[in-house]
Amino acid sequence: MPDSKVEKDYNALDEAVASLPNSWYFDSDQYAQEMKAIWQRSWVYACRADELAAPLSYRTMEIGDQNIVVLRDGDGTLRAFHNACRHRGSVLCTEREGRLASKLLICPYHQWSYAVDDGRLARITSLAEPKGFDKADYPLFPVSVGEWRGCVMINLDADAQWSPETAFHRTPENLANYPLEDLVIGHTWRKTMNCNWKVFWENFNECLHCPEVHPSLGQLVPIFSRRIMGAKDHPDWKDNVGSDDPLLVGGLKKGAETWSMDGSAQGHTFEGLSDEDLTRGYTYATSLPSVFMGGYSDHVRIVQLVPKGPEQTELVSQWLFTRETLDAPDYDISNVVDFAIQVMEEDMVACELNQRGLHAAPMKQGVLMPEEYVLKRLHEWVREHLEDQ
Repeated sequence: MPDSKVEKDYNALDEAVASLPNSWYFDSDQYAQEMKAIWQRSWVYACRADELAAPLSYRTMEIGDQNIVVLRDGDGTLRAFHNACRHRGSVLCTEREGRLASKLLICPYHQWSYAVDDGRLARITSLAEPKGFDKADYPLFPVSVGEWRGCVMINLDADAQWSPETAFHRTPENLANYPLEDLVIGHTWRKTMNCNWKVFWENFNECLHCPEVHPSLGQLVPIFSRRIMGAKDHPDWKDNVGSDDPLLVGGLKKGAETWSMDGSAQGHTFEGLSDEDLTRGYTYATSLPSVFMGGYSDHVRIVQLVPKGPEQTELVSQWLFTRETLDAPDYDISNVVDFAIQVMEEDMVACELNQRGLHAAPMKQGVLMPEEYVLKRLHEWVREHLEDQ
C-alpha cells in the first residue's frame, strides 16, 4: 500500500495504509527484538519519586528479561542499577520494594557488597583475592535515571541523558498547569491483560471503538460517541467552528467537571488550572513505550505498561491527588477510581479480542482507516526503532 498523508486542515489519513504485520504481535523473536531495540533503549516510567521518599529505599522492576533496582542512596540521590551481582549473577534485591539496612547492596547468595552511591564493589567474602582480580573492575552495571515533576524515569542505556523534550511523544506541556510535583498517590490498581503491548497503544490512540466499547465514556465525553477523538478528526469540522456543543467540538458534557462516575469533582478542582483546562476537562502526556499521564480537574492518573511476554501486558494505574483532597471528608476517591477502572476494563476486553483474532493464519496484516492517523505514527515509530538497532 502507498504511504499516506495527513491533510493540514483535517486529521485523517487520505489513503489506506497497511498496519504492522500480524506476527509482530505474537512472535517470540519479534518480541525479543522489540524489548532490545525499543524498551531497553527508551525512557521507561519506574515510579513516583515519593515512592522512594526515604534514603536507602528501593524498588525493583522488570523490562523484558532485565531486572532493575531503583533506589535512593544515603544522600537521597536517585540511582539505578541492573539488579545482578557481578560475581555470578544473582539477584541482589528480591522484593518489589523495601529499604536497605545500610549503604550497601549485599548479594543474598555469596554476600558480595556494593556501595549504593556509585555501585562500586566494596567487599567480597572469599578468603583471598585471586591473581588478576581487582574489585574496581566489577561495579554494578549502571542504569540512567531522570526525574520529571515527581516521576522517576529510567533508561537501560547507561549514557542516556534525560530530556522531556525527546522522551515525551504527546507534549508534557499539556500538564503545565497541574500541580504534578505536589500530588500523592491515593490508589494503585494492577491488572494483566492478554495482549501485546502495541495492541494497548493502538486502542488508546483511536476512538472508532468508543461507542460500542465505552457507552458511559461516550456520555461523559460526547465527541467520543461520534468515533472521533477531536473536532478536526471529522471531515466537516469547519461547519462547527464557533459551536460550544461538546458533541461537536469536544470536552466534557455540559455540567461535568472531571472523569468520574457522576462527572463531579466534588468541590476539589485544582487551583491554577486555566479556563481552557477546565473547559476541555482532560488532557494527556505520553511517553512511549511505557506510560501515559492524564490530567483532570481534580486528579492526575498515571498508567504504566509492563510487558510480560509477546501476548501479555500488565497495566499499573496510579491516581494522584492533593493531600488536602485525600484528607477531605467530603471527597470520595472511588468516584474517579471506579470510573477509570470501568473504562480500562472495557479496553482490556477489546484488546484481548483484538489479540486473539491476530492469529488468523490467512491474515498477514490489517489496514488503517482515516481516523487512525495516530496509529500510523505509532507504527512508524516502532519501525524506526527496529531499523536503528
